[in-house]
Amino acid sequence: MVNNCANPKCSKPLHYLREGRIFVFDVMDGRVAAGPDGKMKRRLEHYWLCGTCSQTMSLVQAGETGIQIIAKPVIQIRQGVTITTSALA
Repeated sequence: MVNNCANPKCSKPLHYLREGRIFVFDVMDGRVAAGPDGKMKRRLEHYWLCGTCSQTMSLVQAGETGIQIIAKPVIQIRQGVTITTSALA
């Protein structure tokens, strides 16, 4: 169960899902032995980034069992560009 922000530097408690972002990853379950077919069992793991952290960070799967926090790419908008919708009306 998700209790806190996945960012270890934040750890804000999860009270409501109205802010932030939930991530779901399919990972190998190292706690369970391989089945008769030799395949490792898999399970879904849920992570949450709070609203503040999810604005600048994201989570990605690192290997079969790990999760990594990465910075979101910064999108820069050129100055002087004007978008108008008057031509569409």
